[in-house]
Amino acid sequence: MTNVLIIGATGTLGNAAHQTLLNETDVKLTLFARSADRLTTSDRETAMAGNVTSDVDLDQAMQGQDVVFAALSGNLGNFAKKIVAAMDRNQVSRLLFITSMGIYDEIPASVGASGNLSSNPMLRSYREAADVIEASDLNYTIIRPGWFTGGSVNYEVTRKGEPFGGHDVSASSIADLVKRLVEDDTLYSHDSVGINTK
Repeated sequence: MTNVLIIGATGTLGNAAHQTLLNETDVKLTLFARSADRLTTSDRETAMAGNVTSDVDLDQAMQGQDVVFAALSGNLGNFAKKIVAAMDRNQVSRLLFITSMGIYDEIPASVGASGNLSSNPMLRSYREAADVIEASDLNYTIIRPGWFTGGSVNYEVTRKGEPFGGHDVSASSIADLVKRLVEDDTLYSHDSVGINTK
């Protein structure tokens, strides 16, 4: 059985991935969040309260994991450094990490080029996180979603170096991609992928 650690389990994307993995796979989940006491768990889940900037908390959470999925907000460059270092210390290699569309200036004018890093300094920490992960020796997939919305699973994926395909994407679509990446550790391995509504 595959063991998956979700860092940021109480956030929108962490929760969406949690529900999809719980309902559509047989993986065992560790749900890591500052306020893990808000989570209700089944026999395939463990909730763990912790801080992503604490090496002790991360080392405890990484024990026995096969895949780490991180969906965080804040100082993502620093969070990525902490997570990559903890994965190295604990010999965990598969990392799925949420950043944002626009970090490579890949959004064409037809979609809204003002969302690119060169026009939007708010994306700097997202790009820093991607740079940290791409420089690591992990089996990573960086996921760059559009603005997330409600709605059903309906998406397309673009690779790094390709123009981003659209502005929005449903949280359930992102969760479906995460599920596929958990099930196949060669899918988009060492890649950074954009995801938007088809």
